Amino acid sequence: MARYRFLLLPLLVAALVLLLLQSAPTATAEHFLFHFCEGSNYTANSSFHSNLRTLLASLSSSDSSFSTDIKGDDSNKTYGLVMCRGDVGSNDCKDCIKAASNNITQLCPQSMKAIVWYDYCQLRYSDSLFFTSSANDGRIGLMVNTGTQQDPGTFMAKAKELMGKVADHAVRNSSPLFFATGMIKYRSDLPAIYGLAQCTGDLSADACSQCLQGILTYFWNDSYAAQRGGRILGYSCNFRYEVYTFFAGDPTISLGTTISPPPIASNTSHPPTPTVESASQSGKGKKNTGAVLAIGISLAVALVLSFVFYICFHKRRSAKNTAGKSKMEEILNMESLLFDLSILKSATDNFADSNKLGQGGFGTVYKGILLDGQEIAVKRLSVTSRQGLEELKNELLLVAKLQHKNLVRLRGVCLEKEEKLLVYEYLPNRSLDTFLFDPVKCKQLNWPRRFEIIRGIARGLRYLHEESHLKVIHRDLKASNLLLDAELNPKIADFGMARLFGVDQTQKTTSRVVGTFGYMAPEYAMRGQFSVKADVFSFGVLVLEIVTGRKSNSFGDSGNEQDLLSYTWEHWSEDTGLEIVDPSLGERFSRNEVLRCIQVGLLCVQDVPANRPLMSSAILMLDSPTATLQAPVQPTFSAGISSGISSMDWTDRSATESKSIVSSVNDVTISELHPR
Repeated sequence: MARYRFLLLPLLVAALVLLLLQSAPTATAEHFLFHFCEGSNYTANSSFHSNLRTLLASLSSSDSSFSTDIKGDDSNKTYGLVMCRGDVGSNDCKDCIKAASNNITQLCPQSMKAIVWYDYCQLRYSDSLFFTSSANDGRIGLMVNTGTQQDPGTFMAKAKELMGKVADHAVRNSSPLFFATGMIKYRSDLPAIYGLAQCTGDLSADACSQCLQGILTYFWNDSYAAQRGGRILGYSCNFRYEVYTFFAGDPTISLGTTISPPPIASNTSHPPTPTVESASQSGKGKKNTGAVLAIGISLAVALVLSFVFYICFHKRRSAKNTAGKSKMEEILNMESLLFDLSILKSATDNFADSNKLGQGGFGTVYKGILLDGQEIAVKRLSVTSRQGLEELKNELLLVAKLQHKNLVRLRGVCLEKEEKLLVYEYLPNRSLDTFLFDPVKCKQLNWPRRFEIIRGIARGLRYLHEESHLKVIHRDLKASNLLLDAELNPKIADFGMARLFGVDQTQKTTSRVVGTFGYMAPEYAMRGQFSVKADVFSFGVLVLEIVTGRKSNSFGDSGNEQDLLSYTWEHWSEDTGLEIVDPSLGERFSRNEVLRCIQVGLLCVQDVPANRPLMSSAILMLDSPTATLQAPVQPTFSAGISSGISSMDWTDRSATESKSIVSSVNDVTISELHPR
């Protein structure tokens, strides 16, 4: 062994490297998805609190993949349920349930009803009996694999066929769980589709069938439906489909090819088993074997050390260059969203002026028609645009992952030959401001349509703040960033300035305030603090604009010191709220709905963020004619409304000069940004 001593140090280094690699963090079985908190609050150390602690301890110690429990006496019971995914092993199941039991009271402090979903399990508790109920009022749609799918019509038809049969098998497979998986291969040149469906074990077969069919119908009929993958989490059942295997084991059902493509060489649902070749050769002597081994080990150690040094060297490079490169690679890696430049040139007639929809500081938006007849809007950033790669990446990655019928739908991106192009669905009615503030077009917005627009905006914001697996703050919600489809349904657009929040985050502070005066919340405009309540403030301003038909910054233009908020408050406090209604509506509106909208608008623009409602609460106020609403207090702030400032980026807080921003007149709205 003496002749191998020179290998001792490299071997020790290699062993240390391998140990570090093995100890690197990995994805955990208890990957968090979403949660809901409901009901009234319990008080600390109350009987319910005591019952809940006992219940969670009992559920977390369960060895079963599904269990229910009840704690408390007849007059004060607490009900609980846990369920693991049907393909999850017992150890991962236990770990997930334990994580859910530990975290649910942090996610929903003092809530008497709560549910939390993880990738491997779900946990639910309530102060009222919910077992055997298939109601899914709290269902949430998650997009886990978005992007353009080839032959989308056939793809969705086959996805529906697969999920219908998987749901049917889940209902019939009630032991030990209502659970089934499936796979369908419909074209050899495209990936197979994989699906999973499951119900909680307390349901009957009929209730399970009703639950699954309900969420499947809800998903297919709603623009939540993703092109390549999606899931819905319900209280009592859930499903998911993807273009890759995401469950363990063989699928419960396998459906064969129904389209006649070129023959496929192998079954792609199972990767080939890797083969191992022997490195030794028979007939070699022990001496030669030892020499070969020594050389092989030396080379391996050298390679490992070279790799480590290479990684360390590259980590010391300029953070700016590395960040820029990773941003570009992250965009380019989203292959399913990539458009060829030649296709977009053909669709827009080489970006002809006749197809121009609008122009701003960032560049131009063009209408295009693809070869299959689909209409698109192409946002083309100019070379000199101040909307840089950061804003482009932000908008692309956010909108691609957010799917809701009240959000504009991103079709793809093109980054070729210095071009930076974003491709959106084409919306023929352009933006809300082109209707609302036009003396002729505003007459097309009768009161029922305006009320539906308000409710649609609220639903889109609720999705961004509370329902999406990404918690998003828009930061520039305004009439020109709300697009209208053919039926005048609103879609929130322009996510270039949006920011992501963590699940437990409530507020951030920035030194770079971006957005539009007249819609900015006071804490954001003055201190750079933003949260979901900043978007709520903007929503309140929008509601009042829609009711009155007046721009938030139109008052200063006439020399009037009053702004929209003080104008509204003056009439509200004097019980003359109906006098501010847009005159184009005449007397054709619901008095109660208008007054409720004004009150909700005023509640949303309260000076103190904590006094503004969440969007889920605002929707309840709008949708409940008999609900008792809190009385608003007088708002005292409206940034820039009377100053004539339309939009501004406060990189320098001492700056008071504004830049002229082109109003949105096209399908993809315009924001002018300074680079970070």
